[in-house]
Parts: sequence; C-alpha cells; structure tokens
Amino acid sequence: MNSLALQQRLGFVTREPRWAVAHKYPAEEALTIVEAIEVQVGRTGAITPVARLAPVFVGGVTVTNATLHNEAEVRRKDVRVGDTVVVRRAGDVIPEVVSVVLERRPMQRVAEALHGPWELLKEYPDCPVCHSAIEKPEDEVIARCSGGLFCPAQRKQALLHFACRRAMDIDGLGDKLIEQLVDHAIVKTPADLYKLGLLALVNLERMAEKSAANILAAIERSKATTLGRFVFALGIRNVGEATAKDLARHFGNLDALMNADVECLQQVPDVGPVVAASIARFFAEPHNIEVIEQLRAAGVNWPEGASLPAVGSPVAGKTFVLTGTLPTLTRDQARDMIEALGGKVAGSVSKKTDYVVAGAEAGSKLDKAQALGVSILDEIQFRELISS
Repeated sequence: MNSLALQQRLGFVTREPRWAVAHKYPAEEALTIVEAIEVQVGRTGAITPVARLAPVFVGGVTVTNATLHNEAEVRRKDVRVGDTVVVRRAGDVIPEVVSVVLERRPMQRVAEALHGPWELLKEYPDCPVCHSAIEKPEDEVIARCSGGLFCPAQRKQALLHFACRRAMDIDGLGDKLIEQLVDHAIVKTPADLYKLGLLALVNLERMAEKSAANILAAIERSKATTLGRFVFALGIRNVGEATAKDLARHFGNLDALMNADVECLQQVPDVGPVVAASIARFFAEPHNIEVIEQLRAAGVNWPEGASLPAVGSPVAGKTFVLTGTLPTLTRDQARDMIEALGGKVAGSVSKKTDYVVAGAEAGSKLDKAQALGVSILDEIQFRELISS
C-alpha cells in the first residue's frame, strides 16, 4: 500500500506491516550426492537427521550439509546414502533436500530399498554424543536423547540459549567459548557460569586476559534481568519468548510459577495443555530446581511483584511506541518494563497509540505523534509513569 493513510489503518502484526508483503524468487536448486545420513542433538535433546552431501554450490554458497527434519520426512522422501538428490536453500537460508532422483539411484541401493526405509532407532539406538538411549514417544514425530544436561550436546545448546541476547544477554559468550567450557568440564549448568574466575578463562584457547575480563563483566551485568527473560533462558520445552513474558506477567514472581499446577498454568493466555504440561514437568525435576536456586544464590535477580498488574495501573492495556535513543535505557529494557506491567509496545504510531517514548534523534514517529496529538514522554517522564 502506497497510501500513508491506508498504511496507518492497516497497522502492524508482530513481525511485519499488514500493508507490505514480500515475495521471493523460487530458490535455486542443484544436484549432489548423499554421502551419509547422520544425526544432530539439539538443545532440548531433539534428534535431527542431517544429510552429509558432496559439496555443491547453490544459492551463492557451497553446501555440504542439509537438514532432513525428522525420520518421517526421511521416509517420505525415501532418502538413502548414495542417492542423487535435489538441494536448495529454503528461504535462501537453510539448506534442505527437496527430493531424490530415483533414476540415478545406484543398483545396490535399489536392492537395499527392498528391505525398508531408513530407521533412526535402528541406525542410532543411542545418542551419538552421550550414548544415552534415544526415545521416540508414539504421539510425537521427534525422537529425543534421554540424557538431559548429562549430554554435552544438550548442555552446549542449553548454555548458548541461556546466554543469548533475548535471554540473559551475556555478550561475548559464543559457541566457541561454550564448547571449550563444556569440553573441559568447567561449566555443566548455567549456574556454573556465575562461578567462573579469570584464571579459568585465560587458560582457554584464544582467550587473553582483557577478553576474559570482558566476559566476566558481561556475566556480572546479566545478573540484573527480568522474570520473563529468566524464564525464557531456562529453556523450558515449548516455552518461547512471548510465552515466558505471559507467564511472568500472570504470576508476577518465580515461586508462584514454580508451584502452579497444570490447571492454573492454563489460565495464562495462549498456554494450552501441552505447554502447561511441559512447564509442570520442568519444575517437577529436582535438578532444575537446584540449578534455579544456585542461580538465585549467585545473585541473579529481577523485580518481582503480585500476579497480574492492577486494572488501575497507568500502563496496563496501554500501547507504547519507542523512538530515538534514551539516555540510560536500551529499547529492550524499556520494552521489558512496559510489558512487565501489562503494556504493549507497537512498531508504528497510530490513533490507537497511548504514549510515544522519545529519546535523542527521534525521527518520523515523533512527528507523527505530534500531528496526531499522542502523549509524548521523555525518559524521566516514562520512569515516573512506570514507577506510579
């Protein structure tokens, strides 16, 4: 839509404007050979089959691996080692196997095909990383490693998730460093990150004293967080960033969330039986509670309060737009403060906007707010509103 008036009326959804739709050209495809089918272990223990491919240039990069998603997808496409397959980058990003060119299948593979399709539990009865049993519930498509945090693969992914920007936001704690920390048995749980010292870090590869000091400073800064971020960082299965914020808003404090039963959890918006059961199972595990208590003892903290903001709160139910650079708050910090009190942050200014929080070098959003007569707050006024 070119009309600004129509754009304003249509507004935005979470990820994009309703008035603009992106279309992509069909993904480039290429042929290559499947050299092996292996599996990867994800953060939650999910076992994902991966095709190891003869290198092929497609979509601007050389592809050597492509996801096969799950066992059912491998069977549906009937992918075998030695097959010639069509490969593309889904969304021009993630390499995937589109189909098998059956007429090019080697004769020995044709004979093997008579004995049945590729079976995950037959090829990999145990986790390739920790050798724990692989389990596949009858009502689920995904098979999972039963090793939990005892599995280094899950441990590494869980720590990466814990440290990511939208979780605990520990700057500099990337995959290479976490890999070394886990491989050297320095860190086993997220709580161990807060026990790290300078000596433990400087002895690692490519880690000078200044870099180690920066990592420790980032870990220290991460101690002050929000309940929503902390719940998201725990990596509870089926609980994403939005659900974690909903849980934080509904219960107000961690103890109330930890003690909630399945029925109580389902009272939270967008939390159904499956998500509620995942949350209840997570907090029923003694080792999870122990890690949470260790994190609290290490100084990880967040503002806690009563469940659900009061109806008379000046923030609850209000729509805010953030623009410009605030003196002491980042956009994410301001967003967290608003959402913790039941407010909503939008990406554009409209007649439905209640407040615009404007910092230095605020642009067109500020001009539009002034034209529409929307209330404009600087950081001091914003903090006063929040604290009230």
